[in-house]
Amino acid sequence: MKVTVNSDMGESFGIHSFGNDDGLLEYIDAANVACGFHSGDPVGIHATVVSAAEAGIAIGAHPGLPDLAGFGRRVMALEPNEVRDIVLYQVGALSSFLKAVGVPLNHIKPHGSLYGMVARDEALMQAVCDVAELYGVGVYGMSGTIHQQVADSRGVPFTGELYVDLGYRDDGSLIIQRRPHATPIEVAEARTRRALVDGEAETDTGGRIPMVFQSICVHSDTPNAVDVAKIVRHVVEEFTA
Repeated sequence: MKVTVNSDMGESFGIHSFGNDDGLLEYIDAANVACGFHSGDPVGIHATVVSAAEAGIAIGAHPGLPDLAGFGRRVMALEPNEVRDIVLYQVGALSSFLKAVGVPLNHIKPHGSLYGMVARDEALMQAVCDVAELYGVGVYGMSGTIHQQVADSRGVPFTGELYVDLGYRDDGSLIIQRRPHATPIEVAEARTRRALVDGEAETDTGGRIPMVFQSICVHSDTPNAVDVAKIVRHVVEEFTA
């Protein structure tokens, strides 16, 4: 099984800044770059694209809700056409910077509350896939949810994700905190090993849920993101050796 590591990037210009982007490049395979709605600005997007491209990292769009103050982590009531347009707008912006440095768009991965919204609402996920089809790229999301169901039905390439710096509820949904927090390295390592060896994730109640994934996400906006990415990379390489 091939397992990659990805990270949300370009968010160091927002209110949740720990400046981890450059340190993460050594340990990841793909970057999900914020496109300005929940975090980031033109100069920051350009700088992130250049750094990732120079490191040979695949670059995907990380569109979020238009909510800088809430870092895109507050749910909004949106119609499918609104979701399509805010994703299209942000992917278009990032694609311009990618074109400027001569690298392709690799994928689309919604951010924060938008990620959760499209995991629960088929019509909203259809809107995301409209944009993915337009650009001829795949989407990142959670396996077994509407993310995957819609992508598969549309023939849009899908990459399932595991999170080791977030907790899971018994229904498989993610526990997302508004403020970033450090995940102990030993916890990140244990979560990675459990998922790779047993195909499971532990929930907040101590239960176990099946976990199917092809990529492990490490958030860049936590204080020890680089250390988490380093241990995840170590375990992945050990598992796939």
